[in-house]
Amino acid sequence: MRGMRTLFAVIALVAGMTLSSALPAQNKSGFTAVDPSDPVKLIDSAANIMVSELDSRRAEFRKDPAKLSALVERVLLPYFDVDHSARLVLGKHWRNASPEQRQRFIDAFYGSLMSNYGDALLEFTGDRIKVLPSPVAADATSATVRTEVKRSNGQKIPVNYSLRKTEAGWKVWDVVIEGISYVKSFREDFGSEIDQKGLDAVIQRLESQNRVARAGGAVKTGAARP
Repeated sequence: MRGMRTLFAVIALVAGMTLSSALPAQNKSGFTAVDPSDPVKLIDSAANIMVSELDSRRAEFRKDPAKLSALVERVLLPYFDVDHSARLVLGKHWRNASPEQRQRFIDAFYGSLMSNYGDALLEFTGDRIKVLPSPVAADATSATVRTEVKRSNGQKIPVNYSLRKTEAGWKVWDVVIEGISYVKSFREDFGSEIDQKGLDAVIQRLESQNRVARAGGAVKTGAARP
């Protein structure tokens, strides 16, 4: 399960930690801000900033997981198309959800990812991820960035990022791990639970789990539900 938790940490990372080659231990490229002008620049700049912060503050993040969440929110979350992804995850249930339900689901869902997989994120280093050739046409409005994630046993797992061009620049909206889309997977799992219990019950479960995680003073481990 630890290998799968590490892969799900990629989802928690949302925008990425990927480069055209193995990442350096430090932010030698000098990026000070994420550049969403094209998919490669988005991933390149976000990756360098994240790895640099993790390498220099890993012990600090272990002691105070709230700081890790703040880093993800600052560096990565603005470049993940949260609304589009959540709409696809909820599927048919999005149409019938109120604006309040939609926002609560978005907040609770992504809070759950960090609560369950944030500790695995702390284990990431620059040599764990490598981007593969991913040409993007100049006039493209969608793109796929192909990467490999190396597990602790050396096994290389394909992890591809789906991006789309928005008014604010390029954003990630899906992560596909070994051919399995996280959007599709969560849509199936949440859809089944919502059909049985209702959307409010699912939102309340996620919110309750997130409160417990925050009260515990540490990022929780283990598999998330669904």
